[in-house]
Amino acid sequence: MSELPPTQNNNELNDQTVSQGQSVPLGNVNPVQVRIQLPKLKPIVTYTIFGLTIALFIAQMASQYLLGIDLPATFLIKSNNLIQQGQFWRLITPVLLHGSILHIAFNMYALYVLGPGLERFYGHMRFLLLYLVAGFVGYVFSFIFSPANSLGASTAVFGIVAAQGVFIYRNRFLFGRQARYTLINIVGIVIVNLILGLNPGIDNWGHVGGLVGGLAFAWIAGPLFKLRGTPPDITLHDAQGGARMWTTAALIVAAFCMVVITNIFF
Repeated sequence: MSELPPTQNNNELNDQTVSQGQSVPLGNVNPVQVRIQLPKLKPIVTYTIFGLTIALFIAQMASQYLLGIDLPATFLIKSNNLIQQGQFWRLITPVLLHGSILHIAFNMYALYVLGPGLERFYGHMRFLLLYLVAGFVGYVFSFIFSPANSLGASTAVFGIVAAQGVFIYRNRFLFGRQARYTLINIVGIVIVNLILGLNPGIDNWGHVGGLVGGLAFAWIAGPLFKLRGTPPDITLHDAQGGARMWTTAALIVAAFCMVVITNIFF
């Protein structure tokens, strides 16, 4: 609003007319910082996955020591021959298995760093679906393109990395200039890890599949926040909502199940 001359009072403003196209100076506008209430959720799913994965790794080590065989891996590892015989659970159960202390340490560290923050915005169930869908798609890629046995949570972890990138990109107004630098870092991390995955003994196809699964789920069903309210009472509203998560997960799983079936029978 422009200031009125000293000879005018506020009532005289009603008597003023502005010609069409005439600009009226608004004066200086001072931006005001407003606090936005972010979701507050304890990362229950992240820590549950963390604990379950570690518990199963302990069972792997114990069975090797006591029985001379990795019993959990015997029944849960990704094995193309056994999947072709109908043991389809092996397309998801390997996310709970690991081949060494270094292997599980790397994956659980990544989950510990990325999981809690993303789960806070995704919510418990949507984050769990993201983890499972990315893990599943990763092992479908491995089944299609790699004949070797495979295990590890890296398929799901790569999906979380992809989902983190999608989340920041689609909600970049929340992060300001930091969004660009974070996205560049995420792309760099993915490229470096895919290059490292070219080394023998690493299931890089699983990594690629995890990226694809996580990216697809995050883009279709991930949070898309809008601002609601007026200062100082501003809240975040997820315009995407959680309604799409079940449909999206079901469609992605069904599509890749068809890929597996086609590969086996045709």
